[in-house]
Amino acid sequence: MSVRTKKTVAATRREAVAYHEAGHAVVAHMLGYQVFRVSIVPKSDSTAHISWRHPINRSTGFSPWEFGIGAKWLELLKQIAPSVTRVGVLRDAAITAGIGMWGAIQSVSPSFGVELRPIDVRDAGEIERALAAFAGSPNGGLILTGSALAVVHRDLIIALAARHRLPAVYYERHFAAAGGLISYGSDSVEQFRLAAGYADRILKGEKPGDLPVQAPTKYELVVNLKTAKALGLDVPPTLLARADEVIE
Repeated sequence: MSVRTKKTVAATRREAVAYHEAGHAVVAHMLGYQVFRVSIVPKSDSTAHISWRHPINRSTGFSPWEFGIGAKWLELLKQIAPSVTRVGVLRDAAITAGIGMWGAIQSVSPSFGVELRPIDVRDAGEIERALAAFAGSPNGGLILTGSALAVVHRDLIIALAARHRLPAVYYERHFAAAGGLISYGSDSVEQFRLAAGYADRILKGEKPGDLPVQAPTKYELVVNLKTAKALGLDVPPTLLARADEVIE
């Protein structure tokens, strides 16, 4: 593996990218690809990439989210915390998903009457400073978009949201289970089930490139009532009725 950098990369970013790229390499090996190289290069649209000698159409998979989910996150935040007029969007600006999610949320924000502020999740110190500054003005809320660094800093982000009394919507149920206020995202168990079906078809001879990359088909809404109570929020009964899981 060759590594080329144009700037210093935080240790947490290197760790997250290393695990991410190692996963790609393992999948490539299992599908019979010859890995040519794994390069970690800071870019405007991604943090790293993997290149194979074989054409890219030999790959397939499942996307963990769609950009349109950003409107749902804003809707949920306004439902559970109607006073919110300022929303900090935590994202990894170095990956395509971070850029795309920010753009999708930005495009629908006027209809919800909120002002957006991007907050990068590069390292712990930066997150702490950014959230402390954001919380200095009233009526703030947070949306955490998906990335490897969001997972690395999960506990920190949840703790800071509680410390600064910021209602937050998370992209995955594990955050709500760990103390976050509310989450809405794809059902990972369902995606694993569908992925097992793909694996079976590939092992029986179908070509990965003939199987379309699939978007999520099932989403789950999780509400943490304990956290809502700590923030002084009354969760609307209609929202609780729609929840797939309520943590008390």
